[in-house]
Amino acid sequence: MENKYNLKSPAVKRLMKEAAELRDPTEHYHAQPLEDNLFEWHFSVRGPPDSDFDGGVYHGRIVLPPEYPMKPPSIILLTPNGRFEVGKKICLSISGHHPETWQPSWSIRTALIAIIGFMPTKGEGAIGSLDYTPEERRALAKKSQDFCCEACGCSMRSALLALTPNSHPSAEDHKAKELAQQINFKAESSLSRQASESGGAESKPSTLTQGDTSTSASQEDADWPQAEQPEASPAAEGSPPHTTPGTGRPLSPRQRRTQQHSHQAQRDSREAANRPAFAAPPRQPQDESHAGSAVLIVVLTLALAALIFRRIYLAQEYKFDYEL
Repeated sequence: MENKYNLKSPAVKRLMKEAAELRDPTEHYHAQPLEDNLFEWHFSVRGPPDSDFDGGVYHGRIVLPPEYPMKPPSIILLTPNGRFEVGKKICLSISGHHPETWQPSWSIRTALIAIIGFMPTKGEGAIGSLDYTPEERRALAKKSQDFCCEACGCSMRSALLALTPNSHPSAEDHKAKELAQQINFKAESSLSRQASESGGAESKPSTLTQGDTSTSASQEDADWPQAEQPEASPAAEGSPPHTTPGTGRPLSPRQRRTQQHSHQAQRDSREAANRPAFAAPPRQPQDESHAGSAVLIVVLTLALAALIFRRIYLAQEYKFDYEL
């Protein structure tokens, strides 16, 4: 395998170092890369004691990206367990579903201990999670001993060392366990940070938009004549001009115009409600202009007709005098 990969690659160096550290199985976990693929590992973990998974040994795959350890691996369980879906990438803060919470200091050992720690927790609808009943999980824990992986040939009955009362975790296990606890804390803090950032992102564009509209509205107000500004409404007499009633905050020019238009509409509606229903509608100036034009046309027509008749009469009179 050393001749197959570039030994100068940071990912290859890191994976070969971790493969040497995890060569020997322990009582709780074991992981090694496939013979023909350094970036795909198979692992076996023992179910946590005093839980629904007590007595079970579970097998799975770890697929590592070429950018490892800068990017997180993908974790897939192959043994039915009632907590994680089989053959599907599980969603944990150490998996590829959450690259924002991954840290290069974490390793495959950290991921294995974190999987053991995550197993008794609730799925809560996460990707690749299951919420089987305790009875179903205990039954699957017993059946897990009969599982044998076809890809690596590992049998769960001999994958891990037997538990003994004198077995104590090593210094590496203590360090990995502390990192696994840090993973839980990091996951919760990252979720809260994402929620706060999303809330801030929702409010930030509105602030920017308001600032942009205020700037454009102030430029528009500079071009308006003073005579076109509506009068202040009586409802705002108790508060300073151009401020929000009750808060005292200054209003933007666009908000002032909107407020003034609303007050003008309220005044118009009150005047319309107080106006008598039988009052005749006001006569439009356009109707008067149309009537005057019609009268003028009639007068001009009559004058033109009188002029024509006079010309005809004079022509006839001249002809009569000429004949005489």
